[in-house]
Amino acid sequence: MERRQFLTRGTVGAVTAGIASSLAAPALSQDRKKWRMITTWPKGSPGLMTGANVVADFINKASNGRLSIELYGAGEIVPAFEALNSVASGSVEMGHGYPSYWSGINAAMNFLAPVPFGLTPQEQYAWFRYGGGNELSQELYNELGLQFFVSGNVMAQGHGWFNREINSIDDYKGLKMRIGGLGGRVAAAAGATVVSIPLGEVLQSLQTGNIDAAEFVGPLNDLAFGLYQAASNYYWPGWQEPSGIMDCFINMDAWNTLDDDLKEIVRGANGLANEVVMSEYVARNAEALEVMTNQHNVSVKYLSDDTLEALAKLSKEVVAEEASKSPMSGRIHESMTAFIKKVSPYSKAADAAFLNAREKFVS
Repeated sequence: MERRQFLTRGTVGAVTAGIASSLAAPALSQDRKKWRMITTWPKGSPGLMTGANVVADFINKASNGRLSIELYGAGEIVPAFEALNSVASGSVEMGHGYPSYWSGINAAMNFLAPVPFGLTPQEQYAWFRYGGGNELSQELYNELGLQFFVSGNVMAQGHGWFNREINSIDDYKGLKMRIGGLGGRVAAAAGATVVSIPLGEVLQSLQTGNIDAAEFVGPLNDLAFGLYQAASNYYWPGWQEPSGIMDCFINMDAWNTLDDDLKEIVRGANGLANEVVMSEYVARNAEALEVMTNQHNVSVKYLSDDTLEALAKLSKEVVAEEASKSPMSGRIHESMTAFIKKVSPYSKAADAAFLNAREKFVS
């Protein structure tokens, strides 16, 4: 209303001011927007903040200041886990986080979060673009009044750090483990006690024995938080998180105020974030794993086939139960399952067979 009143007064003023109106500021300056973007990550978090930084920087530069993004870390405006609600309410325009954090708001988010024994990062990106994933995801975020973008991927993770050996499925019984999402429900089904604690408390909790094991992120972040100091067994593969996307979410009313070219800039920013974050995690996870094994004597261990087979059986049951809880959960699960069946033969023939051959004959 204030802007319309200003324009009305401006029109009257222009009639009386005559030629002087030609000296007014260009209309472009009136169209500039300044948004705040909040994140679930503390500023400076290795890898985790990269996507948000890329998105903000790209938009600021590519829009030539027409859309200015001011970036805030977790806790600077609202606590990390309140980010989605704050954007949905319109108190902040834009956010960046991790879909599993929103499963308490809508259970279907569990299927955009890491799904045990699910899609790899490459397969998941293909599902988003060519398997209906973007459309289903946008429908889910629409229910919350949000525009959705995939905005990075932390890649396949380790299973975690353990103060005891895991030689069979029975070794999960009585294990106190920090692990979340659907993977946590599978661990609980195997007999573990699932513990939820903030990232910053994981190292101390392992050192004091408050927990026996912790699933974290991957070598880059595990090294940064010093988890190798507290647990001697670093287990792989990360069956519970084969892929972990980050999400960028925008208040829909704010999104609808953008001109089409600015919307394309925002899309491009998140596309770039996907490539940069993925590449960074592959490169820096490799470097961090080398540091931990060569300088800190970390021993990388692998779960046995029998253990993985038992976990896969439990995962199938847990995921199917979760999919039955809401129509949207069921639809996303059905779409993902169909896509896995479609791409698995190719992934086996291409990626799996090649990596196996390279490991045997070249490495």
